[in-house]
Amino acid sequence: MAKNLGSSFLARLIDFSRGRSLPELLGKGYRLLRREGYRGLVLLLSDIGHAGISYSRWVQKHDTLTAADRTAIRRHLESFEYTPLISILMPVYDPPAEFLEKAIASVRRQHYPFWELCIVDDSSTLQHVRTVLEAVKRQDERIRVVFRTTNGHISAASNDALAMARGDFVALLDHDDELAEHALYHVAVALNQNRALDLLYSDEDKIDAKGHRFGHYFKSDWNPDLFLAQNLISHLGVYRRRIALEIGGFREGFEGSQDWDFALRFIDAIPATHIHHLPHILYHWRTSSGSTAVSIDAKQYAASAGQLALQEAWQRQGKCAVIEPVAAGHFLTRLSLPKPPPKVTIIVCTRDRVGLLRQCIEGITTQTDYLNTEIMVIDNGSIDAVTLDYLELLRQDGHASVITLPGPFNFAVLNNYAVRQAQGEIICLLNNDVFPKRSDWLREMVSQALRPEIGAVGAKLFYPDGTIQHAGIFLDGVAAGHLHLGYPSKAAGYGNRARLPQNLSAVTAACLVIRKEVWNAVGGMDEYFAIAFNGVDFCLRVMQRGYRNLWLPQAELYHYESASRGKEDTPEKRQRFAGEITLLQQRWGNLLANDPAWNPNLALNGERIGLASPPRVTKPWLNFDG
Repeated sequence: MAKNLGSSFLARLIDFSRGRSLPELLGKGYRLLRREGYRGLVLLLSDIGHAGISYSRWVQKHDTLTAADRTAIRRHLESFEYTPLISILMPVYDPPAEFLEKAIASVRRQHYPFWELCIVDDSSTLQHVRTVLEAVKRQDERIRVVFRTTNGHISAASNDALAMARGDFVALLDHDDELAEHALYHVAVALNQNRALDLLYSDEDKIDAKGHRFGHYFKSDWNPDLFLAQNLISHLGVYRRRIALEIGGFREGFEGSQDWDFALRFIDAIPATHIHHLPHILYHWRTSSGSTAVSIDAKQYAASAGQLALQEAWQRQGKCAVIEPVAAGHFLTRLSLPKPPPKVTIIVCTRDRVGLLRQCIEGITTQTDYLNTEIMVIDNGSIDAVTLDYLELLRQDGHASVITLPGPFNFAVLNNYAVRQAQGEIICLLNNDVFPKRSDWLREMVSQALRPEIGAVGAKLFYPDGTIQHAGIFLDGVAAGHLHLGYPSKAAGYGNRARLPQNLSAVTAACLVIRKEVWNAVGGMDEYFAIAFNGVDFCLRVMQRGYRNLWLPQAELYHYESASRGKEDTPEKRQRFAGEITLLQQRWGNLLANDPAWNPNLALNGERIGLASPPRVTKPWLNFDG
């Protein structure tokens, strides 16, 4: 058994090292050490050791087509009623001959036959480029080639390819990357299921010079706020050609992030329901020295273009925004508040434990830079004399209103009652064991909660030792769990998602900000959830009403989790906890197993993020019984 564990660890370590030279690995280790300290290095090794199946083994077991699969795909294709032409746009400039040939070969291997490859050579200086392109053009009539006489860079070349295209849809392919052989098949399956789709995107990984796959990125379903932090669509992106032309194609001046700028403008023109995520690795991003597939730092101009594209995207929404780089071409956005800022009612439920309460109130009054607030303390039957004296002091000095509501602890009941008394346009639920790490936490959360499409806004919470306690909640098939729990404070997390704003199915009610009108629209918290999962159920009902829940990494606070109410350590508490899980499953069972903010190829464990084996995805050709 020890031998198997050792070989499994070695396989995952090799996967981690794929595509990186020794200097790149040392550089990555040095950056990790600076950002996260020795704890980060230890956690990385722990993740490699305990992440389950290695990616190379996963690919072999779950993402390698057999002869029987290929036969079934061909049979399924014969049943399609809708066979749109897909034009693949490939701007070319001086790629190595081997990689250019492999990129083109990956298109010619497509099981879906209704494609055309529109190649525009941007006045390459290497003679082999013309030789390769002339040869492939003669070999397949679906390949069309134009040779530019001047170098116009990638936006101009992409626009020329778009002008050549005759398909219903266009797909983007870099001149040295590869498509999975069933990539266009999956696109066509989705379009046959829903012909209203205008934009489709897939999961992706990287491929090194020797053809080894590594660096998987399994994405969430459409996640608008994550897309405003990273190019979530990227590879493989497939767009309806008519709309691509209507928005003017690719803009010069955004080279390096021209596809992100293009996608940002494209989604402005379509409803979110016309965007579809394909949860399959359909694109292999080639890595080489100096490639953005290894690090966007290699092409700083691409990061600058991405920042400009985001700035203009927020301006089109009428928002005054400051775009801040996080790392590796990823960003977070700080929005301005209206003047005057809206009144916020901060609701703090408490019972005794005066030390925690005092710290919480002082955090609001002295460590929070948002001034238009009212503090409402809901006392759930405190009996400690020191606590009662402090509550009286709050009443007298006007720092907070105090409402006494005795009875068994029921978080939903207490907050529902408080919200009915609240004067603020904005509601902030705040546990009495939470204390600000940054003074701008409330300003950041309120500025986002004011967006009409946003429901609940959650914060990034840390344990007292600085490790992550809450970086969002994901649905784990049984109930819900915390993402990146226990990671170092500055950890990047999976796909950098521990550092980026994003839409999640739920955020913790330990620090939650929401417009009062949204709270009222969903009817507040369900009082059947007395202690656990009331926030999860509430957020899911908010999402059900069409709002997007948002997690903000820039709103940072400390959380002494469960310090005031204790742990689930008695038979009565465990029975109540089990009952609330049952209720959650009865209400949200199907959604719990299919969280749109997660990915069915990832294991249902947010603490140690690994691969699901088997994945929770269907292979369409296996479900076809024609």
